[in-house]
Amino acid sequence: VASAAGQGDAATVLRALVLRSGLLRRPGEGTLDFVHRTFQDYLGARYAVEEGHLDVIAGHAGDTQWEDVIRMAVAHARPGERAMLLRRLLAEDTPRLTLLALACLEHATALDPAVRAQVEARAGALIPPGTTEDAKALAEAGPLVLELLPGPEGLTDAEAHGVTVTASLLAEREPEGALAVLRRFRDHPALRVRRQLVGTWERFDARGYAVEVLDHLDPAQLFLACTTAAQRAVLAEMRPWRKLQFRGAHPLDDILACVPDPGVVEELSMLDNPEVSDLEALVALSSLRHLSLFDCGPARGIGHLAALPLESLTIVGGADLTGLDELATLRQLSVMQRLPGTRLTDSLPVAARLEQLYLGRGATVDTGLRGLSHWSTLRELSLPGFRVTPDAWTELSRLPQLTYLLLDTSVLEVDPGPLPALPGVRAVQLLNSRGRDTTGITRLFPGARIFQL
Repeated sequence: VASAAGQGDAATVLRALVLRSGLLRRPGEGTLDFVHRTFQDYLGARYAVEEGHLDVIAGHAGDTQWEDVIRMAVAHARPGERAMLLRRLLAEDTPRLTLLALACLEHATALDPAVRAQVEARAGALIPPGTTEDAKALAEAGPLVLELLPGPEGLTDAEAHGVTVTASLLAEREPEGALAVLRRFRDHPALRVRRQLVGTWERFDARGYAVEVLDHLDPAQLFLACTTAAQRAVLAEMRPWRKLQFRGAHPLDDILACVPDPGVVEELSMLDNPEVSDLEALVALSSLRHLSLFDCGPARGIGHLAALPLESLTIVGGADLTGLDELATLRQLSVMQRLPGTRLTDSLPVAARLEQLYLGRGATVDTGLRGLSHWSTLRELSLPGFRVTPDAWTELSRLPQLTYLLLDTSVLEVDPGPLPALPGVRAVQLLNSRGRDTTGITRLFPGARIFQL
């Protein structure tokens, strides 16, 4: 660049600067800009300090594009000027500018100790975030936050969770910085931290996040959720997961193709999947113990699942229930669609020793609770939306091991006088009953706590 001064007129010098300096470029006719914005920010900060224009810089603190200029100005400024700039940032009393002041301390080698302490104290109230709400508020300060997030060393589980929530929320704006933070927490033992890490997969490149984070997590009690074909493809390359969830349209053949070791999968959940047809394909998951189908409309072939060691099954919306009565190994069953037949024994597995049963709204329109007492092993029963009648109560009274009941508020409208008490029930949850008097039915549950929801 120095040699350009002797090369001729202004046009010649300009051409030399553009071609040889590596700092400038010409994006269009009559336009010049810097190749790297950092150099532009550096020159701006240095000029402001040398010319005494720090008030101008401070006046632009609300603009995120000036963050680097402010940080460089603090680095170049004299101690008194640094203190003035930092006080101006704190005076705005916003999380972003408080955190910007904290970030500036790295460059403030000489600074009034009182100002440094004030900045650290104000920022310490924001970082680390102790709750999810604090984490969301912190994320609003922008990507600057990422380089200030601590841990995992020295953090409580709640704080570690807050840090991972903040980083997750900033993933779309600064994916590399967010990934750098989350990667540090991949060995964290807390379940809520691991749930946050596994649940933010869709915010990142599928393969990169799997390699950097997911393959290092302790998978205990975690579901790995796939929503895209890209995630499904990566799943085939990952170490096996026992609990899998697929959201959206995923043909069963594609799901099975991305599971390298079918015998490892113990829990499978599918949501909003119109591609599910014959469930017979799931027999390949030889260790499957828990299956949930949420709005997998045309699903049929439930009877084929009798070949599996299935302990729990959840069905919501539109599946063909033919063959449900063949699942003799079930211990837990949830059905949230209309059951066929006129009695529960017409469609539910009579050979199963059911312990937990959830019959959603509309499930018992045709069956009522007729035949329910066949499952004398029931301990927990949920009947949201079911209108209790004396005949239904008789079925309940014939369940010797029943300890938990979830009922609709309609039970409060039944005359409890002629109904037998249920002394074995220890907890009753009443839906839609807040503010209503429950004293009339307390005789029915002499040993239970009643919770109004």
